[in-house]
Amino acid sequence: MNFDVITDNLITNLLLFAYYGAFLVQLFYYWLVFSKLAFYKPNIKTVKQQAVSVVICAKNEYHNLKANLPLILEQDYPDFEVVVVNDASNDDTYYLLKILSEKYPHLKIVNFIDNVNFFRGKKFPLTLGIKSAKNDIVLLTDADCKPGSLKWIDQMQAQFQQGTEIVLGYGKYKYETGFMNKIIRFDTLHIALQYLSMALFGKAYMGVGRNLAYRKSLFYRQNGFINHYKIKSGDDDLFVNAAANKKNCRIMIHNDSHTVSEAKKTFSTWITQKRRHLTSGKYYKFSTKLWLGIYSLSQLIFFITFVSLLVNNYYLLIIIILFLLRLISQIVIFKKAMLKLNEKNFLLLVPVFELFFVVLNPIIVLINSISRPDKWK
Repeated sequence: MNFDVITDNLITNLLLFAYYGAFLVQLFYYWLVFSKLAFYKPNIKTVKQQAVSVVICAKNEYHNLKANLPLILEQDYPDFEVVVVNDASNDDTYYLLKILSEKYPHLKIVNFIDNVNFFRGKKFPLTLGIKSAKNDIVLLTDADCKPGSLKWIDQMQAQFQQGTEIVLGYGKYKYETGFMNKIIRFDTLHIALQYLSMALFGKAYMGVGRNLAYRKSLFYRQNGFINHYKIKSGDDDLFVNAAANKKNCRIMIHNDSHTVSEAKKTFSTWITQKRRHLTSGKYYKFSTKLWLGIYSLSQLIFFITFVSLLVNNYYLLIIIILFLLRLISQIVIFKKAMLKLNEKNFLLLVPVFELFFVVLNPIIVLINSISRPDKWK
């Protein structure tokens, strides 16, 4: 295979070199970065069980709390509390919490009225919840999430070994039939493949609030969310982006450590959710934006140049071989990652979904630059 093909056509040369470059960059990410998660073997150590405070923010979450909160309150763990912040709910959330607190003495309720939260969004109630927690290890999740097992707390705290201040978990979506569910679960897996692999690569940059733990002492040292308080999103990823380093951050991906949420049922509601999730990316550190930007740009260039060369019938054997090599790499890495994170039933659709998001994500970023997505609750 000749990678040094030079033609007399400048445009063709540029397309070829761009294709080669994008191919090499993609292989770098798949085999040197994403392989960290795909072939991850946790360093299992027996650690002393430490006291944990689970913190949940809830605004009009009566039905979710009724279904999910008992599963958290009944965790198989010797020393933990659950702090639920009732963010000015106008449903029956408060009364449900009062009833549950009579049955579960380790449930702590934090209430406040709407006009206290001058900045809106989740960060103020979450700050109140963290400050109300009595333990140094704070484990965060959402009201619409349920733990994957009764060992959720035990598994997440087990990674707080010496020097660890942040533990990134996996917040998955419930498996259901239908194409929409597959798209959402692929997107969740792809995002996790990036942030979990980057953490293992020593470049941790985000976590998800559905399943994230850190030390309260770290929260205070970082002055909480003060640097991005006016940004409605980012209570999870912007905090980790600022506070994580290659020494203080670990991951936990055991099946028992997952949380599970119900996926959106319609395309419009999912897009609204995704718009909110993508608003904080522009506030990442420059180095993070560079890592993510190069990966996304190389994806886009790879597909554009592949189609251009294919349509113009340039060096078909070379471009098809390279395309297949990348495809094989992608399938191998995604297959391994799906096994690690207990995802299933969309492996063969991975290339299709990838192309879909290569087009969709830039569109969402563009729309967000024109109009703001809905606020948190």
